Amino acid sequence: MKLPVSTEWALHCATSLAQLEPGASASTNQLAVYFDLPAPYLAKQLKALVRAGILAASTGPRGGFRLAKPAAEITLLDIVEAVDGASAPYECREIRQRGRGALPAEDCRNTCVLAAKMADAHNAWRQTLANDTLATILDALPPTAPARTRRLLTELR
Repeated sequence: MKLPVSTEWALHCATSLAQLEPGASASTNQLAVYFDLPAPYLAKQLKALVRAGILAASTGPRGGFRLAKPAAEITLLDIVEAVDGASAPYECREIRQRGRGALPAEDCRNTCVLAAKMADAHNAWRQTLANDTLATILDALPPTAPARTRRLLTELR
């Protein structure tokens, strides 16, 4: 499965925002400079996270983005689906019933075994992402990471 680069951006930005002090925010520009990303395209991804209820946005000179709920309530799956959608990456088109090698209809009454295996893999992937929250990601970061992230993002104001 290959996800767009925007998925990485959204995951890292949400993780960075989770490291801020409660109530603190970071602007699109701060996050874009922090990760060396194009601000206009990043803004679209951040807005998708706002629409999904993952981030909250505020305007004004001290405005920006912050988590809309506790990090323990935001799963990696929430973030991925907010920017990439929830559709399965594999779609069976029943080619087993086409062409010279077409199987008879009676042999195709059950779901294609390949489609079933791909669905199993997709469901396992989704479950893995659903089991990890931003809080579990923060717990896995080096102990110095949150303070460093806060300092560097604050210096960009």
